[in-house]
Amino acid sequence: MNEQADELINGKGNSAAEQNPTTMKERALSAFPAFRSRNFRRYFIGQIVSMIGTWLQMVAQGWLVLEMTGSAFQVGVTAAASSLPTLFLSLIGGVIVDRYNRKTILLWTQGASMLLAFVLGIFTLTGAVTVPIIIALAFLLGCVAAVATPAIQAFLSEMVERDQLHSAVALNAAIFNASRVIGPAIAGLMIAWIGTGGAFMANGLSYVAVIVALLGIHTVAPRKNADAHQPPLRSIRDGIIYTWEHPLIRTIVLFVSVVSIFGWSFMSMLPVVAKQTFGMSSDGMGYLFSAFGLGSLSGTFLVSMSSGKIRSSAMVIGGILTFSLALTAFTFASDAHLALGFLFIAGIGMLSAFATMTATVQRLVEDRYRGRVMSIYLMVLMGFMPLGNLQVGFLSEQFGTAIAIRIGSIVVLLATALLFSYRKEIQSAWHEYREDRGE
Repeated sequence: MNEQADELINGKGNSAAEQNPTTMKERALSAFPAFRSRNFRRYFIGQIVSMIGTWLQMVAQGWLVLEMTGSAFQVGVTAAASSLPTLFLSLIGGVIVDRYNRKTILLWTQGASMLLAFVLGIFTLTGAVTVPIIIALAFLLGCVAAVATPAIQAFLSEMVERDQLHSAVALNAAIFNASRVIGPAIAGLMIAWIGTGGAFMANGLSYVAVIVALLGIHTVAPRKNADAHQPPLRSIRDGIIYTWEHPLIRTIVLFVSVVSIFGWSFMSMLPVVAKQTFGMSSDGMGYLFSAFGLGSLSGTFLVSMSSGKIRSSAMVIGGILTFSLALTAFTFASDAHLALGFLFIAGIGMLSAFATMTATVQRLVEDRYRGRVMSIYLMVLMGFMPLGNLQVGFLSEQFGTAIAIRIGSIVVLLATALLFSYRKEIQSAWHEYREDRGE
């Protein structure tokens, strides 16, 4: 993220016209160079429509399970089913992405996701849906995502020029955060108007946009990967060894695993909080999701604007502290408007920390290990979320949702304090590592 901000601000690799923009269009293109690529413009439009649809389904799915069972634990189980495959399949997904045409992989995965959304919609609209059916379809969708997610990250480098790649990565992250703001709000209204079944069907239709966009994208075939014929298990093993032996990357991955389990898990409980704590309907639940999403989107701009001005370690620790304290305050809030404010602040803190950690890993990793290390990082970030969803659902059943979320916040707070206390030892290990490698 620091390198990206430097390039965007200082105009590295850009033409003279881009460095001295005279029109509004030139100013926009100078700030977001990836939009100079017709391929990326098509992808951006299709993907943001599709991601909004994905959030429609995620929110509607949690609401449907809660209405059917009244159980916070079942809501957590369903959320876990959709993200559990990432834990087991993301490394294999990375191998698939390195060996086959990425555009073809994306067309197949988006088509499969569309089919699964339509199937869930039909089951719901006909009244034949059951919790096991929802869980099974959520699991299958997670399996597809385990391949699609690394494919999207890799395909970005094929859609744009090399000097536009940092911009493309940032805008791709913006798609996720913007859709997280828009999608839940639309979901709340849509559930009230046409029901959860209609929301699932709308998600299915949203995939048409990204499929059409992909069909309109024309790229040069990527160069052959020198390790393409290496045994998959050996390639995965080498990536794991490199990640573990690198002191800073190892620290980030371990810290992310704790936050993934005990921090992100509160999201799966927002339908429960909306209905049982604040007596909200589905549209009110959408506002809760959107408040956190809007804070996350704001955190993206905060990281960009502070790049080079605030140390990465301070951004990570400060961001997580902000998240933990705001989320703890959220669990004590009795007023819905106050709760929305705390979620907004929590979103700023969480995204600021995670954007900085992701950028740090990207900056530190050697190019030949980049794909494998990022797949391990994403596996920990997304694959451990099912464990968090299960634990917060169980604790909610036993002690109440507010206490369950509060416990997670405290664990994250303690992990942050531990990270801060060992910062000098981590830095010393990093210097020794560089000396051993002759850097």
